[in-house]
Amino acid sequence: MVDNEKRRSQPSFKPEWNPDLLLSTHYVGRMAVYKRRILWRLEVYQEIGGRVRSDMRRDDLDYARALRFLAWLSQRETSTVGTVKRLPWMLYHRHIAHHKADQKRLDYIPLLVEDWVKLTLPGCEARVSHGQLPFSAHVRWPLGERPPLVSLLVPTRDGVDILRPCVDRILALTHYRHFELLILDNQSTCPQTLAYLADVAARDSRVKVLHWHHPFNYSAINNFGVRHANGDIIGMVNNDIEPINGDWLSEMVGQVLRPDIGCVGAKLYYPNGTLQHGGVILGLGGVAGHAHRFFPRQAEGYCGRLKLTQNLTAVTGACLLVRKDVFYEVGGLNEQKLAVTFNDVDLCLKVYKAGYRNLWTPYAELYHHESISRGADNTPKKRTRRLREMAYMRRTWRDLLNHDPAYNPNLTLAYEDFSLR
Repeated sequence: MVDNEKRRSQPSFKPEWNPDLLLSTHYVGRMAVYKRRILWRLEVYQEIGGRVRSDMRRDDLDYARALRFLAWLSQRETSTVGTVKRLPWMLYHRHIAHHKADQKRLDYIPLLVEDWVKLTLPGCEARVSHGQLPFSAHVRWPLGERPPLVSLLVPTRDGVDILRPCVDRILALTHYRHFELLILDNQSTCPQTLAYLADVAARDSRVKVLHWHHPFNYSAINNFGVRHANGDIIGMVNNDIEPINGDWLSEMVGQVLRPDIGCVGAKLYYPNGTLQHGGVILGLGGVAGHAHRFFPRQAEGYCGRLKLTQNLTAVTGACLLVRKDVFYEVGGLNEQKLAVTFNDVDLCLKVYKAGYRNLWTPYAELYHHESISRGADNTPKKRTRRLREMAYMRRTWRDLLNHDPAYNPNLTLAYEDFSLR
């Protein structure tokens, strides 16, 4: 923004092409350039915005055009790689008075997105409503006539005081009922824990306890769980997770069922209500970090991104859904090189490289006590292991870690708050 004194503020540094962010809000903005030959092809998609065009203002017309482009792009059979380019420089300033005036216009965003769904996905029963921010939309994707079985994998070792609220709350609160909960027990010896495992498996048929009699290896434990999973969808869930809203799993399943979507992540909070996970940003801390960590629960985040569904290159495995066939397609979790840390990021990057879009949704909210059962990396052995795993990630994914397409090179890699470099 720029004011009458030429003072600049509120810079909007955008990610690269982000289709699901575009379906949430008009993140592209007014500064967009299209090849003329492509604009001619977009005429066939004039239904997007046609019914409300007479009342539209410039921002709405720009958004309708961007959605037409997305519709055209989604119908192409050839690869879309390289079709859209982002220039990461500051090229356009908007006067703050004009911005404030536009905020008073009618909100057509959900109607435009609804047009896009009807045109590009005929027969799709997705429901579009207003999002958590003004001029944003929330698309609730359908679960199908026969919602698929979801296999929730919960690795654990002792710590019944952590495990019990996780499992009991999932069983009691989750509206999506067609799931199995596989507790992957890693050599528990605590009598109270063993008693709880036997009790919960006996009282709820959806719960099954599987025993992993080997030293702790997060990747190996979850790969073991997937081999025993009956569901078409795999849910990786830490044993220190507690759902907040009952439709958390319905939201995530609706997203992961889309054929072009790979991994789906949730919005996680610390027990005090501050944000723990708003998605993973590559390059933070040398490998990866959590977007907007410690932000207040109601914070909108940078350019509203804490309240917008969007594509991210990676999300945390503390609560992650992926289709089983995609999990196997990329080889699952790396047991040899990433036994403890970054295995979830590595999985997401393999899925991304395979051509799927990973996604984060703010509409699935859970508490995360963050590694309480595993503990911190505070011994020489653990630090050595972590450095080894960091080195592997740098060797394997250097280009993506240096340039996260869901981030912007003008934003810092020193902090998780989206501040400027």
